[in-house]
Amino acid sequence: MKKLLTGNEAVARGAYEAGVTLASAYPGTPSTEILENVANYKEIYSEWAPNEKVALEVAIGSSIAGARSLAAMKHVGINVAADPLFTFGYTGVNGGCVIVSADDPGMHSSQNEQDNRYYAKAAKVAMLEPSDSQEAKDYVKEGLKLSEEYDVAVLLRLTTRICHSKGVVDFEDREEVGIKEYNKDIPKYVATPANGRKLHVVVEDKLKKLEEFSNNTKLNRIEWNDKKVGIVTSGVAYQYAKEVFGDNASYLKLGFTYPLPKEKIKEFANEVDKLYVIEELEPYLETEMKAMGIEVTGKDLIPNIGELNPDIIAEALLGEKRESVERDEEKIVGRPPTMCAGCPHRGLFYELSKKRNVVVTGDIGCYTLGSAPPLSSMDTCICMGASVSAGHGFGVASKKNGRDVKVFGVIGDSTFFHSGITGLVDIVYNKGNAATIILDNRITGMTGHQENPGTGYTLMGEKTEQIDLIKVCEAIGVKHIEVINPLDLDETNKALDKAIETDEPMVIITKWPCVLKKSNKEEIEEYGLDKKVCEVNSEECKKCKMCIKAGCPAISFDEDKGAIIDETMCVGCDVCLQICPFDAIKKAGEKNE
Repeated sequence: MKKLLTGNEAVARGAYEAGVTLASAYPGTPSTEILENVANYKEIYSEWAPNEKVALEVAIGSSIAGARSLAAMKHVGINVAADPLFTFGYTGVNGGCVIVSADDPGMHSSQNEQDNRYYAKAAKVAMLEPSDSQEAKDYVKEGLKLSEEYDVAVLLRLTTRICHSKGVVDFEDREEVGIKEYNKDIPKYVATPANGRKLHVVVEDKLKKLEEFSNNTKLNRIEWNDKKVGIVTSGVAYQYAKEVFGDNASYLKLGFTYPLPKEKIKEFANEVDKLYVIEELEPYLETEMKAMGIEVTGKDLIPNIGELNPDIIAEALLGEKRESVERDEEKIVGRPPTMCAGCPHRGLFYELSKKRNVVVTGDIGCYTLGSAPPLSSMDTCICMGASVSAGHGFGVASKKNGRDVKVFGVIGDSTFFHSGITGLVDIVYNKGNAATIILDNRITGMTGHQENPGTGYTLMGEKTEQIDLIKVCEAIGVKHIEVINPLDLDETNKALDKAIETDEPMVIITKWPCVLKKSNKEEIEEYGLDKKVCEVNSEECKKCKMCIKAGCPAISFDEDKGAIIDETMCVGCDVCLQICPFDAIKKAGEKNE
């Protein structure tokens, strides 16, 4: 049977066919759909972990127990999981283990575009790079076999185009491999310095054997065509190279990219007149080849910024400017991302925008859009959890140097569970006075509504213990906690003022469901989600444009008519109604008194 699958769907299918027992992940674009699809295969235990470090540690534990396991995350998630990854590189596996790194060239939904191929070399683990959906499935299976044969973890490096593009994939039956025997082995699995020194020697020997494999495996293949031009490439860049050069070049297509097949690379280089390396982002292959004394052209012509595509390659290497549709830049209207109409974060950021002498350290999530005009209510965004700890650092530094400023760290519920708790512990323990605002929209919003420890349900749909944010904060030692409806501007304003006046750690929890969330009957009743839409009485509108300052995409402005609310977008959140100083905005069907 054949099906059209994205790369992420294909990875999930590969895990199923390979007999994986356990898969763990934290959602993050472009990797999210991997575990969402794994969850459809009930033969595999699948879970959302609180963060990527935990996800990998769970997979490592399962591997040591003897089961085939998979951990998935986006590229910056590997940063979070780096601690166990580097030790896992020394200890090796029992059951096979594949770690998926979904890189994001072009930063479609990320704070950087790091190239995680370097992690394989640094952590001393094997690496595979698929070029399409079929290979994404096959390489999971191949990676698990390699993992067990060579006693090594395998990094499966994907990129956004591989994750989200679709290709035809052959389906096969599941291989029920069961679980390998576990034998207690302290020298192998207890990473003390004494054991680690011995394991390092073992690791280097493994890498030599893996390089020999790399030189002989069909995962690294030569495609001979015209030998005037030779191209060394991997991942999606292979597809782009083929589209540009076709049969006018020969290719060394690398699927197993750490350790690199140095002998095969030399063999290929010696047979071609002109050698190019086409790779996305950093000169990972190019640097290694130049260190081998091979003359090659790569990043001196091809950019290391942003996604590659055939047009870029054709212009850079062949000087061909490809035809494209002409467009008038002056007529193109910019459409920057914005919080949805009715987003529960809007009221909070609107009130924050009015405060003076306040700094807002932000975090990763939908609410990062609170930094965008017209709200412009965020000063920083660094990484998951940094809002809390960076806010503490900003506050301490300011206070010590006589600067009068109040710091608010703004973080989502899922992100708080991910890595915000430790920052709050730091504030309480070290007697800081930064205020932490936890935006509890009842789901993991930005990555597409995944369950988290605060929702009461697991990835597999099972009802579970719902972690109570209030009790967590109380247990840490926070004495001042306010729970508010962020769409109630007066309530929100009072909570912010209280935090400004409080010279001790304080937590504000804004609790309201994401406007796009498919809410159950209980939530609809609890939060009153069946509100009527708002509408503008044009006769009462004074054209002051105050409502526009909320940044709601449902509100537009006409110089003749004044403010206009699109009833197809409005969900009746009431924020604009509360902002209007002339009571020109009412609920549909209501009349002015």
